[in-house]
Amino acid sequence: MIALVDIFIHEAFKTIRLLLTQPLLYWVVFLLIISSYERVERERINFGYKIFNIGKEWRDTFIFSLVFGLLLSLIMVGTGFVFSYEIIYLINIIVILFSISTRYTLLSASYTIGTVYLLVLLLPFVLSFQQYFPSSLFMENNLSGIAIFLGLLLFVEAFLVKRIKPNNTYPSLRKSKRGVWIGQHHLRKLSILPIFLLVPHGLIEPFSPYWPVMHFGVDTYSIILLPMAIGFDHEVKGTLPQIVAQKLFSSLTVLALVVTILGVGSIYLSWLSFIAVLVALMGREFIKYKLQEADHDRIPYFTNLNEGVRVLSIIPESPAEKLKIQVGETILRVNGQTIKTPKEFYQSLQDSGAFFKLDVLDVAGEVKFIQGAFYEGDDHNLGIIFPQERYHKINSKKDLEKSIS
Repeated sequence: MIALVDIFIHEAFKTIRLLLTQPLLYWVVFLLIISSYERVERERINFGYKIFNIGKEWRDTFIFSLVFGLLLSLIMVGTGFVFSYEIIYLINIIVILFSISTRYTLLSASYTIGTVYLLVLLLPFVLSFQQYFPSSLFMENNLSGIAIFLGLLLFVEAFLVKRIKPNNTYPSLRKSKRGVWIGQHHLRKLSILPIFLLVPHGLIEPFSPYWPVMHFGVDTYSIILLPMAIGFDHEVKGTLPQIVAQKLFSSLTVLALVVTILGVGSIYLSWLSFIAVLVALMGREFIKYKLQEADHDRIPYFTNLNEGVRVLSIIPESPAEKLKIQVGETILRVNGQTIKTPKEFYQSLQDSGAFFKLDVLDVAGEVKFIQGAFYEGDDHNLGIIFPQERYHKINSKKDLEKSIS
């Protein structure tokens, strides 16, 4: 038993070195920097300053990524699902291709791992019609393992959505059909899971009759570390982002459960792996469509009101965050004076002196009273972002691209 543990530890350290040979590692770091930079520039265009720091999409998922990466590693290695090196590098290629746009929409496992499954299924047939690559390159494959891996990654995506906090979604502005500027939010996250997977050839030998569950006709195995990227990006304009996040979490959890059950069933009925992948692809598209349809039919939530001003976002570590003002709440009065526009709010704060009192309507429809004081150097805007006209005027998509570059 001790010798087996020593072998696993040796293989684990060896595969960390192999991690440096995977292009996905470098690409994901590049993707994080570029996409965060573009998001910060859009915040400056919309609101005049940066709201969240570069790397915010990933930074608060670090512990989450490590925990779930270890959990998935224990499941995949412990049950003995073996993947070929070709499949590992195919995952690298697909994730990179799907993320070139720097948006996270296509980084759901339904799309990335689902596409890998379909390619592994079809490539043996395609390669038989050419002479440049061996036609047997993908003949030995683990379709059940891919389907189960997909289902488990969908669970990770669901719990990543569940971790979204009310004040940690990303605001932006858009014009409504009536030509009025309204606010919207992006449910946007990117997590990099360090997942250990079994590959053919190495020092690890079978230690139980059931292990490995799926193999490649070899007697020894090694471990490789895959930096798997999981992400999503959903726009919300018709309701509170945390409400959509809860619905998305519930839908993804059900989808993950169904796909995983079908994947496990494919160990005994191989064709169920194909059904699992179809369910994952169609189910994820259906979830996205239903969220977009429901949001499209709603009246914009973050817009000008007849009375009060609605909070679109809160700048981290600002006075507003310390006062526990939440996204979606409505500020009705400042020092007893009713306000209707952000301009009136700012002016009332300027006139309030060192102390102020806010009447705030929370998301549950109840009025709460917030008192605070300004100290030397404090920003009289409190760090609250309202839906209002864009800070920088952009006349075309070309102007927007120019302003970001």
